[in-house]
Amino acid sequence: MEIIGVIVAILFFIVAFAGLIYPIIPSAPFMAIGFLAYGFIVTFDGLGWLFWSIQVLFIILLFAADTLSNLLGVKKFGGSKAGMWGSTIGLLVGPFVIPVAGILLGPFLGAVIGELIVTRSGFKQSLKTGIGSLIGFLTSVVTKGTIMVVMITVFFFFIK
Repeated sequence: MEIIGVIVAILFFIVAFAGLIYPIIPSAPFMAIGFLAYGFIVTFDGLGWLFWSIQVLFIILLFAADTLSNLLGVKKFGGSKAGMWGSTIGLLVGPFVIPVAGILLGPFLGAVIGELIVTRSGFKQSLKTGIGSLIGFLTSVVTKGTIMVVMITVFFFFIK
């Protein structure tokens, strides 16, 4: 039964990692569902209050990393709220409109279009905001991926 529990948990972890590429998939809940699935299939014995306290902190970090990376990327390059909202919309829509390349082009184009339409800042500044958005997104992916690897490592440490 333990092997089945680990396999099911890993399947949920894989879906969580897919959320790094397709942000419409919420990574943090799938990580938590993986832990819970293991507990229900095998046992919650190793997953006590310390484990859950650590994981809740990491889940909060996942949400914060996502929001802060985008915000800092856009702001550092002189963007406005319009650029940030455009980037977020582009991030959600881009992968579906432009498969594969949309994950990178979506936030970039969204930020550029948001800046051009709402703030009417020059094209050069809008491009700069788009680059900031792209850097923020890539930073978010690396940060969240690292946090998720640590969460899985902690999980396997506690179930041994």
